[in-house]
Amino acid sequence: MSTTSETTKRTAPAARWPLGRRTRQTVLVVHIVSAGAWIGIDVIVAVLVLTGWFGGDADTRGIAYQALSRFVVWPMLTAGLTCLVTGLLLGMATKWGLVRYWWVAVKLVLNLVLCTLILVALQPGVAEVGEYGEALVAGGSPDDAVVSELFFPPAVSLTALSLATVLAVVKPWGRTRRREVASKGSQKSQ
Repeated sequence: MSTTSETTKRTAPAARWPLGRRTRQTVLVVHIVSAGAWIGIDVIVAVLVLTGWFGGDADTRGIAYQALSRFVVWPMLTAGLTCLVTGLLLGMATKWGLVRYWWVAVKLVLNLVLCTLILVALQPGVAEVGEYGEALVAGGSPDDAVVSELFFPPAVSLTALSLATVLAVVKPWGRTRRREVASKGSQKSQ
């Protein structure tokens, strides 16, 4: 009787959608590359924001803001959604699951929140940032309120993505409560 319980404890749960070894490795590589791209894009955003704030002459600052408005949102969202889709595939195809372990669930929530923030908080204001940059290049003195809070998108995103990276490496906290209760229930019935 005790060998059955011990075997149940040690056996990893079956994946919902098992992938072949090469397919799983490919999805994992795409997941890691898209997360790296997302972090890289956030670093570029931080550099452009800092250049816009402290870049010296108005032309340099204006070009930085124009680049932010034209080249940031869609690459960032593409990297985030690629990371989300590959993470979902890996969650369903591996023993880690989507909400079986806390670290996976937290990474999923972080990804969903960041992708939502790109669409809800960042994307609607980038046109104004571009117009601000054009006004600077044209020699105007536009209202600084448009760019005063640009620090937050890269700071929040880089912090969250760094946390997700640490979670992926360290894998803290163990199983979610729901899974623990289900496991204990199945062990008692044996």
